[in-house]
Parts: sequence; structure tokens; C-alpha cells
Amino acid sequence: MRMKRFLLRYYPPGILLEYEQRGVLKTKTIDLIDIDSETDLEELIDSLITSEALLTERQRPQLLGLLKKLVEKTLIEEKTEYRLLKVLKSHILPLTNVSIDKSGSRIVTGSYDRTCKIWDTDSGKELHTLEGHKNVVYALTFNNPFGDKLVTGSFDKTCKLWDVDTGRCFHTFKGHTAEIVCLAFNQQSTLLISGSMDRTAKLWDIESGECVATLTGHNSEIVCVAFDQTGDSILTGSFDHTVGLWSTQGYRRQHTLIGHRGEISSCKFNHEGSLILTGSMDKTCKVWSALTGECLHTLRNHEDEILDIAFSLTGNLACSVSADGQGYVFDTATWNMISRLEGHEGEISKVVFSPQGTRVLTGSSDKTARLWDAFEGTCLQVLEGHTDEIFACEFNYEGDMIITGSKDNSVRLWF
Repeated sequence: MRMKRFLLRYYPPGILLEYEQRGVLKTKTIDLIDIDSETDLEELIDSLITSEALLTERQRPQLLGLLKKLVEKTLIEEKTEYRLLKVLKSHILPLTNVSIDKSGSRIVTGSYDRTCKIWDTDSGKELHTLEGHKNVVYALTFNNPFGDKLVTGSFDKTCKLWDVDTGRCFHTFKGHTAEIVCLAFNQQSTLLISGSMDRTAKLWDIESGECVATLTGHNSEIVCVAFDQTGDSILTGSFDHTVGLWSTQGYRRQHTLIGHRGEISSCKFNHEGSLILTGSMDKTCKVWSALTGECLHTLRNHEDEILDIAFSLTGNLACSVSADGQGYVFDTATWNMISRLEGHEGEISKVVFSPQGTRVLTGSSDKTARLWDAFEGTCLQVLEGHTDEIFACEFNYEGDMIITGSKDNSVRLWF
């Protein structure tokens, strides 16, 4: 093995080692989630060099510089107020989805008009209109952290992989027999998973465009999919009340998570890939062991359907939001509730943590998004201006920009 270069990951804190093994370029991640201003950096470097064969004493000065940058990031205070920067609106039919790339420089919007549009966030100008789907474009996502590719999933039963810079279509993935409603890339950007109303999920090779596996066994629509950080495990959540946990080694089902009494609305891995959080229309969230498939906790705080869930990037916090208009933040060490997010006047359909993990962003049918202190539960800001339900909200990678997407057919950029 030959070390090539270091890459920094600020959120959650870590270092990526890029190395060459037998002519193949590979990466390895070292998590440094607990690093802060009190950390003895020289002692930490001693530990890293001892435990990681790719690291040597010759790299100590470079490692010290990288670790100092990580510490500096932990000292930056998060924003408590955002101002409206731009309003993007040009689709002729309603929006279905929006997403932002890692750098925050580009946004993609999908629509009932069968197209997607890529926008420059600095200028607010439309860069590309992606045409080719024959029905509603419902699902879309960037291949973050790279951000050079984009995938779209449509009611026309196909997915398309696009070049973000040129708008060129690399591949059209065909094989599903019903609408595609959810998509996810693995972190390495080598595999794509698509979930469909045909009760199956399919794995696609990004380079070749070939289908490498079809995951079967659910008895109803698959509505959410996820990879863990390593790309070794996959989740498929279904209206059949279950979640499938799969291995990418042979694409075998490892466990079926059974226990919910209603349709699954969302499923997520924590950062380590050791825990799974699921939300359901049965008004509960469940916490599962990714190793054994055992249900560890059932969270019964809500009075109506769970519409979305989220882990913070470090995995120390989790949040659930519901049609009851409430949000709850949990300490994942104990799964005790630490704060209640109260203030929306309608159902909350979307929740995300800021990259730093101390803020929560929610989007609601009351036409507002709200920024919350995750630990205190206090509302720091109400983002107003949309004239219809907000169905999407996201932070950029630095956490200094927010996007909100609404059924009023507009996307708002807040900075």
C-alpha cells in the first residue's frame, strides 16, 4: 500500500486517507468525532501512527496541520439567523423535490413537468434543464460528497444519471415495472439504489450502468432506501410495515425488521452504522441493532403519524417529526428525550440537523420552516415567505446556507 494524499472531513470530523493498493486507488476514513480544543493533538497523532499502517512519523507535521484545522472548525459558532438570498421559480408545473450539492454551489429541482433544473446558487441562474423523462420526476439526489453527478427517478419507471457540469445523461437505468420513488448513492459513488412501487429495489453500477442486483421480498411499495457510511449495508423501508437490512456482499437480506404496525415512512443508519432508526405511520419510532436486527427501543412520544426522522452527523442525537406538528430530539446514548420542538401550526414533513449538530431545521404544511436549538428546543428563527406547504429543507455542507422547497412552486435560498 502506498499513501497518496490526505483529505479533511469537517462534518463529522475525520481524515480520509487516499492510497494505492495493487494499482487500485482506495480510501480509508479515520473518524475523529470527539476532537475539540481540549484534545492533545500530539498524543492523538501518536495513537494514529501506532494504529494505522499507512501513517508514519514523516507525516506528523502534515497530520498536525490537518488536526488543527479540524479543531478550528469546532470553535466556529453556528448561525442563529438566516436572510432570504434568492427565490428560484421557473418550472411550469409543481415541484416534487429539491436538493443541494455538498459545496452549496448548485441546487437541483424536479417537477411534474418531467424535467429537472440545475441552478447556480450564487447568481440564481438556471445552468441546465435536464430533459428525457416521460413522466413526473419524483426523486433526485447528488452523489455527495463528490457532487459531480446527479440521479433522477421518475414515474416513467426509469432512473437517469447526469453530468452536473454539462447536463449530459450518462445512463438511463431501466428495469423497474412501476414508479420510482426513492434513490440513494453509496458514499463511494460507485453504486446507486432505487426503490419502486413495484415492491423491489435495484442496485446499479454507476460506471457501467448495469443492474447488479434486484432486492425482492417486500409485499408492498418500497418508499425509502439508505446506505450506511461504508457502503456495505443497505436499508429498504416498505408500506408492508417492515424494513429490510441487506449486505452488499452477495446482496443478501441479513435481517427483516418486524414490529411496526403501520407503513414505514423513513429509515436511517447512524454514522457508525451500528444503529437503525425507523419511523412509521403507527405513530412510533423504533431503534434497532444493525448487527442483530433486534429492536432496542420503541419511542412513543407522538400522537400522529411519523413523517420524517434524522440522525445528527456524529450520531449523538436523533430527531423525529410528525403529522401532530411536534418534533422530539433524543440523546442516542440513552434514547431519552432532551428537547421538544413546539411551534408549528401544521404537520411537519421534513427534518434535518445542521452539519455541526446543534441546530435542527424543520419544514411544515404551515408554510414555514423553523430553525431550532437542538438541546434547548427553542425556536431560533421562523423562515417565512412561502405561500404553500414546505416539503423539503436542507443545509449546505458548511451549515451557512439553507434551501426550502414548497408546493408554491418555488425554492428559497437563505444565507
